[in-house]
Amino acid sequence: MRTLPEPVQRLVDAFSRLPGIGPKTASRLTFYLLRAPEELSKNLSEALIGIKQDTGLCEICFNITNKDTKICEICASEQRDRSTLCIVEEPLDVLAIEKTAGYNGLYHVLHGVLSPIEGIGPEDLKIKELYERLKKNDFKEIILATNPSMEGDATAMYLHERLSGLDLRITRLALGLPVGGDLEYADQNTLLRALAGRQNLD
Repeated sequence: MRTLPEPVQRLVDAFSRLPGIGPKTASRLTFYLLRAPEELSKNLSEALIGIKQDTGLCEICFNITNKDTKICEICASEQRDRSTLCIVEEPLDVLAIEKTAGYNGLYHVLHGVLSPIEGIGPEDLKIKELYERLKKNDFKEIILATNPSMEGDATAMYLHERLSGLDLRITRLALGLPVGGDLEYADQNTLLRALAGRQNLD
């Protein structure tokens, strides 16, 4: 069996480790870059390095922000509704909800979901930071906007149980989002309806 040159095989292997990219797509991307102008590969490599070196997490909500900015634009904005906090799994979920233009509150990014099978517990997420934030701020409503998956539902129920003693309205995104789907792939109208139709968990 004919083998690829080492640099080519390394790039195929690297692409294959990305979510949603199988061996065939990884090979196509690699050979496309092999034929493409050198400037394209250079720009791609610089962007990949920059995404690690030049980004960081907001000290308040843990959304992605520029490395030299301690607080993201959403948390810093005086135009946001500071009585509502939307809890999401990942930064991509913030982007998905923002695109609907149907929510004007603040966010808290957990950076994952509870998953005993994978050994991910509450201490591995930004849950402790969430509790500290709730103590310092006067929120009136908490929206649990985890994905409608088994892990997302379990995380929402875990948070609901621990927040139910607080004087807060706790809601969950309404049905309409596909079970097992991710917020980042939902269309804007579906997300908008889910936000508008959120219900109490009590």
